[in-house]
Amino acid sequence: MKFIDQTVIEVIAGNGGHGCVNFRREKYIPKGGPDGGDGGNGGSIWLEANNNLNTLIDLRFKKQFKAENGQNGSGKKCSGKKGKDIKIYVPVGTKVINFQTREIIDDLIQHQQKVMVAKGGWHGLGNARFKSSTNRTPQQSTLGTQGEKREIQLELLLIADVGTLGMPNVGKSTLVSNISGAKTKIANYPFTTLNPILGSVTTKNNKKFIIADIPGIIQGASHGSGLGIRFLKHLERCKLLLHIVDLVPQNNYRPIDNIKIVLKELKKYSLDLYNKPRWLIFNKTDLLSTTKINKIIDEIKCHINLPSQYYLISSIQKNSMIQLCCDICHHLEKIK
Repeated sequence: MKFIDQTVIEVIAGNGGHGCVNFRREKYIPKGGPDGGDGGNGGSIWLEANNNLNTLIDLRFKKQFKAENGQNGSGKKCSGKKGKDIKIYVPVGTKVINFQTREIIDDLIQHQQKVMVAKGGWHGLGNARFKSSTNRTPQQSTLGTQGEKREIQLELLLIADVGTLGMPNVGKSTLVSNISGAKTKIANYPFTTLNPILGSVTTKNNKKFIIADIPGIIQGASHGSGLGIRFLKHLERCKLLLHIVDLVPQNNYRPIDNIKIVLKELKKYSLDLYNKPRWLIFNKTDLLSTTKINKIIDEIKCHINLPSQYYLISSIQKNSMIQLCCDICHHLEKIK
């Protein structure tokens, strides 16, 4: 299924039905009086979050949703039928934005959470409502009001506790696949991951967290190079970022160069994301000797303040994976 994380739709609520002007006419009852009924309310349009969806592709082609109008009132004080509501299902994590004003209407982050995005019109009143001691034969009624009409932008931001970031081909997908069992695409060429992927991790203590794998970031991503930075928004809800670094130099880029490139592009995108808790994960230790690894780490320390929380792993040999997952769970518990 194609991954679509943003779309704009038009929602049109139903109009309210008009009130009725009618008088009771029955044999032997010459002065039956007014009995015009009210109209029915127009149908409203709702959005509901659903755990079984992970893309907005269903809304990419159907751009307009129109609820049913309320029916007009009739004689014998019969009210018009209410228009049917429309419920649109979206993935959990969908942000609802007014397309014209850019106002955030709601953020659907829980299963079955609902929000009304277009309210149906109010029903008109029949002439029976206007009967009084001084007005025995009212001729007036009111019209139903129009339903709301608006364009809304839907943005899907994946809900994950932990997110990965780094240059292409550094082993992000292999790491996520090994610790979560997520069906990530793994191959020996850049940009094997084209869409964000979620995986569920369970530790030996039966503690769980959700991890997100996003496409790699390259130099110039903030200007549209590679896949750009459009997928970085899926890390906004994460409580912890894992910055994966390839210890093996590639294309004349040293590990420290790769770290600086990713941090530069991250900072350009969002200071909030840049300031999130971030751990450095040095990958592919199986391809280098201990002496070479220590030399690279010392070189990195000369250029940046290496955080105390960093790991040396091998996604292929799966060493240090258990400890990494346990430490992640411990960190997430502390910040709850």
